[in-house]
Amino acid sequence: MEITAGGLLEVRITPADVGKRVSVRRVEYGSSGAPAYADAVGVLTSWNEGVLLITQKNGKSVRIAESSLVAGKIVPPAPARRRGPAASFEELSRVTARSWQPLESEPLGEWTLRAAAGFTRRANSVLPLGDPGIPLDDALARVTSWYAERGLPAYVQAATGAVGTQELLIGELERRGWAAEVSAQVRIGALAPVGDVDAPAAEDVRLTRTPDEAWLGRYGKVRDPEVARRLLVEGPSVWFAALPEGRAIGRCVVDGRWAGFAAVTVDPAHRREGLATAVMAALARRALEEGASAAWLQVETDNPGALALYDGMGFATHHTYHHYRAAP
Repeated sequence: MEITAGGLLEVRITPADVGKRVSVRRVEYGSSGAPAYADAVGVLTSWNEGVLLITQKNGKSVRIAESSLVAGKIVPPAPARRRGPAASFEELSRVTARSWQPLESEPLGEWTLRAAAGFTRRANSVLPLGDPGIPLDDALARVTSWYAERGLPAYVQAATGAVGTQELLIGELERRGWAAEVSAQVRIGALAPVGDVDAPAAEDVRLTRTPDEAWLGRYGKVRDPEVARRLLVEGPSVWFAALPEGRAIGRCVVDGRWAGFAAVTVDPAHRREGLATAVMAALARRALEEGASAAWLQVETDNPGALALYDGMGFATHHTYHHYRAAP
């Protein structure tokens, strides 16, 4: 917080600072009349009619009455964690998108509308990297009708928590009644340590270019096997991993310097046996052979077991993305 020479807190932000990262303190008075202070840090996404909207890096927005402000200042972007490779938000967004290619897509300015018969939200949501080229309300109307024509709900994938992410868009979506349904972290790390893990079971992992029935059965998210196969095999260089008897599976897409891990799933009867690590180690070794050096993965924020696993493997959060669904 800003403190003047006289020791008082000071508000040093104005509505002109919308779009910048800020830190604010507000005061509220309870029934006893005693003041209670609360702080918030995030992107100032709007300041209208005496109310500030601050979108935090986890995607949650905080509404603050202007009259309750006691301090506020602009703060620099959060420093990137450098346990792994450096990457921009746009680079990672395009790499991750190439690993989950839709069955059909259509440009809307610099946005991309994607559909894949409902198989995964990632392949059935708008990727809004830039300007749609038309007013936002018109763009969202087009989005809603495009997905309705395909019998699908309208989703927009928007990110928070890194330089260049989409807090301003999120603020606009929320004002129009769009709601976040699922949030996931995009994590990155060095690839070599994943391949170097001492996982004896990695020697038993079978790698193939296409998923078989056993692989799809263990993945467990497949309603239409034909659609799943068509989507899952698309990508620059795709590998599927499986341990015998369906004990564990995984998928990796090698794309230049990046190796993206997904669908790492273990039979519940064999959890805590190091099989997820073994599958990832086998995939990492193949990706290293193809020239990759950096790794990424996506993990939902309500999956504590996976979060702990990836913590231990050295993956650090780069940003968080959220799927916003149109109001009914």
